[in-house]
Amino acid sequence: MVLPEGFVLPPWYLLVPILAVLGGVLALLWELEPPVTDRTVVAFVPWMLFGATLHVLYRTGAYPETVEVLFTSPGVYLITAIVAGAAWILGIFLQEGGLQPTSERVVGITGTGFFAVFAMLAIGRSWGAGTFEPFWPVIAVVASGIVTALAWLALGLWFTDVAATTGATGALVVFGHTLDGISTAIGYDVLGAGEEVPLSRMILETGSALPTAEYIGGGWLFVLVKVGLALAILGLFREYVEEAPRQARTILALVAAIGLGPGVHNTLLFVVA
Repeated sequence: MVLPEGFVLPPWYLLVPILAVLGGVLALLWELEPPVTDRTVVAFVPWMLFGATLHVLYRTGAYPETVEVLFTSPGVYLITAIVAGAAWILGIFLQEGGLQPTSERVVGITGTGFFAVFAMLAIGRSWGAGTFEPFWPVIAVVASGIVTALAWLALGLWFTDVAATTGATGALVVFGHTLDGISTAIGYDVLGAGEEVPLSRMILETGSALPTAEYIGGGWLFVLVKVGLALAILGLFREYVEEAPRQARTILALVAAIGLGPGVHNTLLFVVA
């Protein structure tokens, strides 16, 4: 099995319109050709958090049955991409019209608003149900920050050109995958959570089979793989960022989202469930 458990496509009569709208949004962005800088990538961070929050609400049964299929994986990512892309287009037009200094400001503010509202909804439901447990999620975030800082320091010392070229986008890639790794490890070793992605589950099981598992669990290997993979990707992208920064940073933003989205999903799910 290659696909993660819980991978459910919406029915065709929903999937086709979603793909059509998403295609329209992407086509318009392609035509507008907005610049993609570190600031642009950072502005989209709240939207990555928003997508993860929508999926957490699905996992906790917050949606009516008639629409909940839209917020499964991968439907939730398509919906998030449409709304985030629309916010970017709005920001571009507002900037061109002189109503906003940058399009990134619109993207960041709207994304923060959407994320804050839906995160509070998830936390409020959890508080009312008596399932609010923030201890281990806070540990995951703090530990991820520390590991990211150490990894970025090492990258800056030994591969200064990679760190300097990839900048804030590169740091986000490392943090996103570190958070995914550490939150998964805590869920696996401490909270007894299962892993839905077959490859990730294989790495976790390999770590649990090592002699060190008795003392530090099996999740450390998964963290090591995630951090190492993130740093390796940045090394491979250094020249690409120099030669084609717009395309390269767009791809790196997607790489960051692949780590940050699941990491935030794990963390928030542990808080509310």
